Amino acid sequence: MDPYEKTASLLAALELQLHEQGLWQSEPPSEAALSSTLPFAVDMLTCAEWLQWIFLPNMYHVLSERLPLPTAFCIYPYVEEAARQEPGLDAVLPVISALDDWLGGANA
Repeated sequence: MDPYEKTASLLAALELQLHEQGLWQSEPPSEAALSSTLPFAVDMLTCAEWLQWIFLPNMYHVLSERLPLPTAFCIYPYVEEAARQEPGLDAVLPVISALDDWLGGANA
């Protein structure tokens, strides 16, 4: 499996977990919320919203354009902390850990 296929597989697993946990939303947040400039848009979005509406689309864009995959990657601490406040988010932690391991340098 090439690095893009492996990344796509992990992103699909993340998306599946968000759906299974009832964290997937059918309506996007406001434009103002999506334009937050803070890391992870913590001032405007929940972690699940950030994953769905910012992280996944950006990563799918990287894959579709065959842009370089990130190699300095670590979102697990943020998601782990957010999971303390967001019910169901803890179920995505294994996938986030796998993404961190893979995109944190293993794909180089």
